[in-house]
Amino acid sequence: MKNLTTSIYDFEKLRKADYLYVDKTDYIWQLIEPPGESYFLSRPRRFGKSLLVSTLKAIFEGKKELFQGLAIHDKPYDWKQYPVLHLDMANCDAHTENDLRDYLARMLERHAQQHNVEVDVQPRQLASSFSELIQKVAGTSRAVILLDEYDKPILENISRPDVTAIRDTLADFYSAIKAEMDYEHFVLVTGVSKFSHVSLFSKLNNLTDITLDSDYAGMLGFTEEEVRRYFADRISEAAKANGVSEDTLMANVLEWYDGYRFSEADIHVCNPVSVSTFFHKKCRFSNYWDSTGTPSFLLERMRRQSYDHEAALKEWYGESIFSAYELDRLDITGLLWQTGYLTIVGVRQGTRGVKYQLGFPDKEVRETFCIRLLEFYGELALGTGDTLVERMQDAIMADDLNGFLTVLQSVFANIDYKLHIRDEKYYQTIFFVVFLLLGSEIEAESCTNLGRIDAYIRTAKTVFLFEFKLDRSPDEAVGQILDRRYYEKFQGGGLPIRLVGVNFDSGKGRIDGWQEGTLASGK
Repeated sequence: MKNLTTSIYDFEKLRKADYLYVDKTDYIWQLIEPPGESYFLSRPRRFGKSLLVSTLKAIFEGKKELFQGLAIHDKPYDWKQYPVLHLDMANCDAHTENDLRDYLARMLERHAQQHNVEVDVQPRQLASSFSELIQKVAGTSRAVILLDEYDKPILENISRPDVTAIRDTLADFYSAIKAEMDYEHFVLVTGVSKFSHVSLFSKLNNLTDITLDSDYAGMLGFTEEEVRRYFADRISEAAKANGVSEDTLMANVLEWYDGYRFSEADIHVCNPVSVSTFFHKKCRFSNYWDSTGTPSFLLERMRRQSYDHEAALKEWYGESIFSAYELDRLDITGLLWQTGYLTIVGVRQGTRGVKYQLGFPDKEVRETFCIRLLEFYGELALGTGDTLVERMQDAIMADDLNGFLTVLQSVFANIDYKLHIRDEKYYQTIFFVVFLLLGSEIEAESCTNLGRIDAYIRTAKTVFLFEFKLDRSPDEAVGQILDRRYYEKFQGGGLPIRLVGVNFDSGKGRIDGWQEGTLASGK
């Protein structure tokens, strides 16, 4: 049984230390044959982009011995050595344009030393310095350029005043890659997001974007078949540790960590870090992907723009949702997809092209995102959301309606309501994520033939129908459930139905009261 790691992304170290490597080299061989191509690949953070880049580096350095037993080893490939410029932006911590220029200058100087060439590096003329480096490193064999996490400095500073200058500095610097194509054997640029038009990708428009290419949909992440194959011994141990059968264990693994889809093809992959961490951490199901935290700029933009989460999960989008965009026109749904909080869950052919529906990829991401959103909108201390949700879940599963609504009421008690008093969507978002987190059958704003239910929860024992009113009365909310006969779609299920009207007082910024109604006999 090979060792597991979730912190080593260097292919050579993995292989020499006998760590588990899920073989993706068949995909890589397709990528590098024939040579001369330039690619862009977007994937969420912690999805294996850096390991892919490191693997390519080893291939282009001709280290065939590291690939013994892997698919590419016996492929018709010449294993010729090429000079490799591996530009790793993941470690860039610059927050100003000058800091970024200094970082890039140091990186160029380091690569010049590694390749034994002299380059006159000028922090104010980075593109020409980079071009000079490419030309001198290439020599007679042409160079390989591997640019990892190209957008890290942009995303890290997206809410800072210097972000436009940082973006433009990077765009100018990266333009050397296109300018020196005659000296390049292969180029791969990876990142999370894609910025276009007057910025980065207008100057790198020679890149072939394989982000949604079905041929590479499984190149990063683990398919179910790969999990079963490479973790076979550990699946058996994990099943025993959790007191379940191997089939049940695998079903739970897929529920928690599987569901990412990156193309029209019905190919799903698990987050590789999450799966590896699960088997590495005594086989305990938990949220591992979010260890670095949900980007605060994303949460702040949602709040500022009164983002409608429920509508976003119901919408069908054209391919433009995956396209590049500008800093002053950031699309929140597109950002959620690119950062890994949403993935493709449905594909259909529309009258004007393919349409895509987006949703949470798995339980881990859904819970992670909703907990962080609840804490952010509810102005709760980081880490307290889990406890509150657990208390609400325990109450609702025990049919303790008062207990459930009392805990929910405590969430609103933390909010400085003066800041959000007139923003109904702000409070609707909190209700929405709470119901998503409860883990029962939940469909906020569920459609019926006569109207819309604000939310329903179906437990093993009861169906709860909720109607929320703003500055009205709980009785009026219950009356609407009865008048519009929302309960009818649930009457065939054999479970008791409880009708719950809740009023929210915008002046006080809190739940002001609730009332339970009953169905008349014969209904």
